[in-house]
Amino acid sequence: MERTPLCPLDGRYSGKLQALTHVMGEAAFATCRVRTETAWLEILSGLKLPHYKPLTAAEKKVLAALHILSAHDLSVLRALEFDGYKNIPATRHDVKAVEYLLRLKLQNTPLKNRINWLHFALTSEDVNSVSYALLLANGVENVLLPALEKLRQTLAKLAVKEARGVMLARTHGQPAVPTTFGKEIRVFEQRLVRQLAQLKKQQISCKFGGAVGNFNAHAAVFPAVDWPAAADKLVGLLNKNRKIKIYRTPVSTQVDPRDSYAELFDNLRRIHIILTDFCRDMWQYISAGLVRQQTVKGEVGSSTMPQKVNPIDFENAEGNLQLANALLDFFSTKLPVSRLQRDLSDSTVLRNMGTAFGYACVAYDSLLRGLSKIAFDRAAAREELHQHPEVLAEGIQTILRANGVANAYEQLRDFTRGRAVTLAALREFAEKLDVPETIKKQLRALSPEHYTGLAAQLAREKYD
Repeated sequence: MERTPLCPLDGRYSGKLQALTHVMGEAAFATCRVRTETAWLEILSGLKLPHYKPLTAAEKKVLAALHILSAHDLSVLRALEFDGYKNIPATRHDVKAVEYLLRLKLQNTPLKNRINWLHFALTSEDVNSVSYALLLANGVENVLLPALEKLRQTLAKLAVKEARGVMLARTHGQPAVPTTFGKEIRVFEQRLVRQLAQLKKQQISCKFGGAVGNFNAHAAVFPAVDWPAAADKLVGLLNKNRKIKIYRTPVSTQVDPRDSYAELFDNLRRIHIILTDFCRDMWQYISAGLVRQQTVKGEVGSSTMPQKVNPIDFENAEGNLQLANALLDFFSTKLPVSRLQRDLSDSTVLRNMGTAFGYACVAYDSLLRGLSKIAFDRAAAREELHQHPEVLAEGIQTILRANGVANAYEQLRDFTRGRAVTLAALREFAEKLDVPETIKKQLRALSPEHYTGLAAQLAREKYD
């Protein structure tokens, strides 16, 4: 029977997730486990243990080659866990299946005499903890960060392009004062800058210390060895050429406390909240006719209303960001909690971390696509602004107050609130004031299009 997709990540969105699947899929996780097991073999060989000489250059080459798992390797691994393979019964244990796969692959190699040292003194959680840390680090470094940085750069370019694109700003949904589209875009870009700086500094913790974190078996057989230092060497070896680092939690139970996971997920959640805010603002600008969308030949906006060009990219992004955040929030509250030294309720949860990253990647892709198809309508924005000359009231009362006019705010409040105000009426109000001509000249110079303060400068400023 042909396998059909269970969720959109397997189906309609699968083509957008190849890069993520490559570093966070099941095959990638198996590779991380193999890498952890073989790295431990290499570390053990340098500890001057009895009957275990240092690995030769040729043997290290053999180990390195093991990290590339073929489709056949993956099918054997699955068989070892669920069905049995040749004379090996089904393990019903994913990490033991990895150990047995490595035993099979080393049988006819120069390392065949080292097989007994595979998985030496380890508990499965040592391998899993390191592997999940690697998986997360790979997903952030190789997929999420590049996509988010591309999104940030796109916003930065749009901010500069529309630095002088004057428009009406609204607070509480009501006309406030003029601003520029570029400056409003720069607000989101700068919010991203701060969160991305934190994301780049994230480090992912792992646990590597035996059954309940005490190195019991290690110390029992070789008490003279500095086992925590050996575990740190393992992590150092796995961190080679890596930007997002993993680190070993020095004191743990059988599981890592995963507080670093919560820190990472909460960082991503803040990024997604910023992007959700952006999606909703873009939706509003498009709805108000201030932002136009390019039409795509043959694309259907509505199944019954052929004239429609819906803001589907921003809507799609919003929904997928919220899906990702629902999972990330659950991970942040679930994974740092474990009964006593360990319970297994985390195991199935950990397997879904890539799902949250998948929905995030779909959202980023939709946002980039949406941004590639929009243009700020300067004429429409100016027209809307001209319909609300009352936005100059702030400037008028501030100029008057600065020149010692009493009750300036109250005079403008009484003149403007609850009535339609024209530019001519505002100027007539100013002309009737008992103030020097120099002040009246200042007031005459005010216009909605030029009352934008430092908006253009803020939009163009280089902050990073």
